Amino acid sequence: MDELGVPTEQDCGKGEAAGWPLLSIERARKGGLVDQIVAAITGMVARRELCVGTKMPSVRQFAKCNGVSTFTVVESYDRLVTLGLLSSRRGSGYFVARQDVPATLLPLPQHAIPSVIDALTPDLYSGASDALPVGAGWLPPDWYGEDTILDAVRHAMRIPANRLRGYGHPLGFPSLRQHMASVLSDELYPVEAEQILLTHGATHAFDLILRTLTKPGDTVLVEDPGYSNLLSLIRHHGCVPVGIPRGENGLDMEALAEQARTAQPKLMFVNTVLQNPLGTSLTHAQAHRLLALAEQFDFWLVEDDIYRELTPRGEASLAAMDGLRRVIRVGSFSKTLSPVLRVGSISASNSLLPELLRVKMLAGLTTSEINERAVFHAITARPYRRMVDKLASQLEAGRARTMDNLAAAGLAPVATPRGGMFVSAGWNCPPTPEHNGKAIADLALKSGILLSPNEFFMLRPSPTIWFRFNAAYSDGPQLRQFLQSVRPC
Repeated sequence: MDELGVPTEQDCGKGEAAGWPLLSIERARKGGLVDQIVAAITGMVARRELCVGTKMPSVRQFAKCNGVSTFTVVESYDRLVTLGLLSSRRGSGYFVARQDVPATLLPLPQHAIPSVIDALTPDLYSGASDALPVGAGWLPPDWYGEDTILDAVRHAMRIPANRLRGYGHPLGFPSLRQHMASVLSDELYPVEAEQILLTHGATHAFDLILRTLTKPGDTVLVEDPGYSNLLSLIRHHGCVPVGIPRGENGLDMEALAEQARTAQPKLMFVNTVLQNPLGTSLTHAQAHRLLALAEQFDFWLVEDDIYRELTPRGEASLAAMDGLRRVIRVGSFSKTLSPVLRVGSISASNSLLPELLRVKMLAGLTTSEINERAVFHAITARPYRRMVDKLASQLEAGRARTMDNLAAAGLAPVATPRGGMFVSAGWNCPPTPEHNGKAIADLALKSGILLSPNEFFMLRPSPTIWFRFNAAYSDGPQLRQFLQSVRPC
């Protein structure tokens, strides 16, 4: 280290970076690493510490030396290329491209932490702010198999020139759909590639289903608590969300039967396994009962199945039990690859899928073939299964650490998760106007912590104060100290 704590070639190895002082990255900051790198390199160019033609460290060397992911370095270098400060030479690396730094090329300041939070606060999804993303739905890039993903993206960018003429297949990249059909047929239920429609993630799939099957005023059943964005989306379509209580032991089937009888729902959304936010799964008996009620009262079941790959085989599957007759299955690769790729899917009957396809084309024609090619290359690569198994193990360890940390702060789990990304926990005391989940989440923002309170996930008032915690970010002292300082009872 030099006197400023900046790693040098002696710390990070000789070779292409020799003589170039690498940066000291603030690893304690959970967001904004790209902004830090871009700002630091821009400053070095402006101060003429880096001259035109200087070769930058390789992506791998920079990442290893500074303790950041290769994703972070690639995004930083790409942004500097866009700013015109670096150039990329195929096979040679990145080089400083200019000496002057006009004000118009300076990077934007780091994202400010908002003063209040709601279920659609961008920083819960972007990862751009410096706040600790305790309530976010994404994982650190290095928890995924980043080398496999980056290699898949490189493969996808080698798209044949003749594929640049059209918009791509409206159903989605054929090779990916065929592979998915093969895997699903082996592991869950028989399905053809023509029964699979690719989407921009699971939320896009939900939107297409609502556009296709509902009209304003229709009743849509949801789990309570359940996926927060879905509630907003249902209301946006003019439909009426009706909550069915879900807890430690699954769905309240009596409440479901009563609402199905009186509200005459058009469809119901349900997380069969590793439900968001509770992390619980339905038993086979509950899944059979749910299918029977859907048949009796004639409503569709939309199975949100995006966590399926993180569960052991043999868990209940509505699509497998029903054979896509009354069930529409939604999948996604955001939890096992990367949410940046934005590839989801709908599996449906031969009679329903053409209408879903028509609505997809009306709303946006096609989805990104490049993203879909990247996913195809990633999931067909030999390391993919090991990547998923490793991710499940990391999540298991993260959940255990999170539950210990929350217990030390005086919080108890709302339900014991069976697996997945989340732990929902809180205090066993009623909310008040001064002390409630939303108020505490707003206060947390001022301490640099992004929380997701129970209000985001519930239609009915909660008898207690609780939050959804991301197992990857919730085991540290910053969160524990904050929760201890605001404990309402």
